[in-house]
Amino acid sequence: MTAVTGCPVSHNDYRIERPIFEHFELLNAEREQGAFWWNDGADHPFWMITRYDEVLEALQMPEVFSNDISNALSPKRPVKFQPNNLNAPEHTRLRKVLNRWFSPAAVRHIEPLVVSRCIELIEQFASAGRCDLISDFALRYPTDMFLATLGLPVSDGERFVRWVDTVFANLYMGPQAAAAMESIKGYFDDAISDRIAHPGDSESDFLSRMLRPDIAGDSLTREDLITVCLSLMIAGLDTTRSALGYAFQHLATHPADRARLTADPDFIPKVVEELVRLYSLILQDGRLVTQDVDFHGVPMKAGDIVWLGVASANRDPRKFDHPDEFDPDRGELSHHLGFGAGPHRCLGMHLARHELLIALREWHARIPDYQLAPGTKLMERGAQLSLHTLPLQWPVPSVTPTEPPNAVKETS
Repeated sequence: MTAVTGCPVSHNDYRIERPIFEHFELLNAEREQGAFWWNDGADHPFWMITRYDEVLEALQMPEVFSNDISNALSPKRPVKFQPNNLNAPEHTRLRKVLNRWFSPAAVRHIEPLVVSRCIELIEQFASAGRCDLISDFALRYPTDMFLATLGLPVSDGERFVRWVDTVFANLYMGPQAAAAMESIKGYFDDAISDRIAHPGDSESDFLSRMLRPDIAGDSLTREDLITVCLSLMIAGLDTTRSALGYAFQHLATHPADRARLTADPDFIPKVVEELVRLYSLILQDGRLVTQDVDFHGVPMKAGDIVWLGVASANRDPRKFDHPDEFDPDRGELSHHLGFGAGPHRCLGMHLARHELLIALREWHARIPDYQLAPGTKLMERGAQLSLHTLPLQWPVPSVTPTEPPNAVKETS
């Protein structure tokens, strides 16, 4: 079936749960059939851009493709995220304030605490010989790291895990997701009140810094700051949880890749980049068309919704050789769009890279040999890809009782 524009029509609903990797298979098939599609599989239709060059070009055209909508699958979200849904000049101003907090230097500053917490979580189940990677590690680790980054109590992590899981399970919509987001906003509202009454060091405490007009500007209201905190949490926690799931699924099923990583920890940064490319968790960046435009022959109208196919572009054979293969040595490794591109490129990309690097390094230093539990059938959530569960198992060395070092041996 073909639309009046000549574009093929996709009826695929990318919001639904499917067997692992089926979303990538659908995206690959559509990309190779056409660079542009009209999708009517959701509650609302939208344009799809599927190939690397065109996706990159559109990401760099904010004057035409506006961030008033940032998710083509859920364009009517109840919260206008900041800075995600802002456009210049408001977006530029807020990013300038936030960039310092998520710079490589800032990420390195909290590394000792992050490494310590990562090791603590791993050691809770290492001797058991099994775990569910998602619930036992991937949910808690990025949550604790996020709280540490903002200078908030890591002990509050369990509450955040429940809230974020509820939000993403309901695609930002529905009463459960709305209630969870209200709980998150209430938490940050209380934290802001505490910082107003008891200011912290603006160099090490995020909220104290953001409350200073000379740093954040006087246009950032209390409600804006709450939304910024909510946005940072929503954007960062679920994506890192998802990335850990796909990373460990790959390494559990590819022992040669795992062995190379374990033998050479300096290789891990390349592994992280290739995992982000190959298993793009963000299927798409949504945009709102601001003006009538002919984009490579496709007549888009002001008010149309556009899907910029990040996951599809990252497996485009026109850009990446053998794109469905894991190859951390590929020459074009840094060209992936896993963190987006253009002015709205992921604010937390340095933090995300570091989270993944630390997790892979510390895990494989303690549990180098593991596999999927037998009989495992994995399903992935739609919209923003994530595994619900990832049961792993590994051999646990048997401990042979030994005599205390000062024991007196019997003689005959």
